[in-house]
Amino acid sequence: MDPSEKPFVLIARIKVKEGKVEEYLDLAEKTDQAVEQSEPDMLLHNFDADPSDPHQFTWTELYRNDAALINHLNNPPVHEYIHKHLEIAESLEVEIYGTLSEETFNFLNDGWKKDGIPFKYFQTTRVGFVRESILKKNN
Repeated sequence: MDPSEKPFVLIARIKVKEGKVEEYLDLAEKTDQAVEQSEPDMLLHNFDADPSDPHQFTWTELYRNDAALINHLNNPPVHEYIHKHLEIAESLEVEIYGTLSEETFNFLNDGWKKDGIPFKYFQTTRVGFVRESILKKNN
């Protein structure tokens, strides 16, 4: 399977500023609804609260393929989210688990470094699999 066609997981860890949690939840909800309507290849999109810190949250995102991630990053509601995020959050750290094409990795590396968003890429080893039959059924 072409690396750019494999599904992968993105985890984004957010720390919200004191007194801004409800505002951030409103922003996350609005963005989530827009993503659900406009990104059919976003297979899972959850915003979860940290049980030990009321200001810490995690986006868990499952992408069908590299194109789905590029579409997400170019989606206007996501641009609005990032802009507002910078005003009401303290931090954002991104982790990607899976296999990306070199082109997608370079796109992320160049763009996120420029924007000051730290990210870590956990590339899949030779151990693991993708149920290609499931992906083909949904095309």
